[in-house]
Amino acid sequence: MARTAEQVAGEPAREGGEDPAESPEELRRRMRARRIAAYRGAERVLARPGFLGTLRERLALLDGAEGLYDLDEAGDMYGTGIVEALEETVAGLLGKEAAAFFPTGTMAQQVALRCWAGRTGDPTVALHALAHPEVHERKAFSEVSGLRPVRVTSEPRLPTAEEVRDFEEPFGALMLELPLRDAGFVLPSFEELTEVVEAAHERDAVVHFDGARLWETTVHFDRPLEEIAGLADSVYVSFYKSLDGYGGAALAGPRTLVDEAKSWRHRYGGAVFQQFPTVLSALAGLERELPRLPEYVRHARVVAAALREGFAASGLPWARVHPDPPHTHEFQVWLPYDADVLAQAAVRQGEETGTLLFANPWDRGGPGLAFTEVHVRAAALEWSADDVRKAAVEFVERLPGVNGSV
Repeated sequence: MARTAEQVAGEPAREGGEDPAESPEELRRRMRARRIAAYRGAERVLARPGFLGTLRERLALLDGAEGLYDLDEAGDMYGTGIVEALEETVAGLLGKEAAAFFPTGTMAQQVALRCWAGRTGDPTVALHALAHPEVHERKAFSEVSGLRPVRVTSEPRLPTAEEVRDFEEPFGALMLELPLRDAGFVLPSFEELTEVVEAAHERDAVVHFDGARLWETTVHFDRPLEEIAGLADSVYVSFYKSLDGYGGAALAGPRTLVDEAKSWRHRYGGAVFQQFPTVLSALAGLERELPRLPEYVRHARVVAAALREGFAASGLPWARVHPDPPHTHEFQVWLPYDADVLAQAAVRQGEETGTLLFANPWDRGGPGLAFTEVHVRAAALEWSADDVRKAAVEFVERLPGVNGSV
């Protein structure tokens, strides 16, 4: 039987729901605690990302590490040894001359684009209005690295070749986030992506891929990873977003660029003394999770279709899966309710049934409209389409005003 929120979180549940005297911040904090408790106590979820695990569970990721690297070799020091081995592996996977390991993607991309600015003589970076640096990095490009971001488009899709070709300002680099997470993990077609890259090169600009989740794009593009990455002049990839590592990132590209990037890595404070636990976790992700990503993507399409069918059978007046079908193993679900109402229903389902269909937060998308992200990973492979449809119906039963639900 699934444990209740108070059993997992170690705090009493409130009779009749949340205290109306609590501040909005306190209510959000309590809802987050309930949601995480429901996740940890649930018998069935669509994904169990490692970063939500306990320290013991995270350390278990390194079980069998002797098969990943020779553990009798000396430990790394400031990027030597096992770090260099990971860099060589990533460069080979992406078809690039060289790669550099970074502690964070924020640092890796700033360094990459700073190096390109020195080569092109233009610090202007063209990107999407929803790109990660614009939304999540506190203006790091301009505040830290002397770069000038300009927005090619704010439409919920990647920029088109025409938009890049006709953009009114010159730019030295075009940055493309693949997939574009905040638009719904969306991707262009491979032909469209090729045309966009060509349009940038026609303007004598370089192309950099924000490929934090590039690993899972091969199914949608129907191309090997090396061919996809080969379109760009440089590529950044993450080791924790899809591969479940402890952290870390890599920048891959021409050897001269990577050599310079390593110098800037030191200047930015990224020359960490020893990083072997994180690097070992990255090697584990490349060996264990990378080969499974296509399976997750294909099953995400099954899950998305079943959600749509379950919502329709439940009598919801409107619901949307975006994109439909999903481009990767992650996608959005939009429903015509306030975010707080949907968050309550999701947590109640987990607490009451042991099945947590929607484990991520719900965000406001407009008046009476909210969305959440759905991640489909190994845990979801145990769900049949019927399982998903049933869970969708049970979720809707906890929403007010649908077929008499309260």
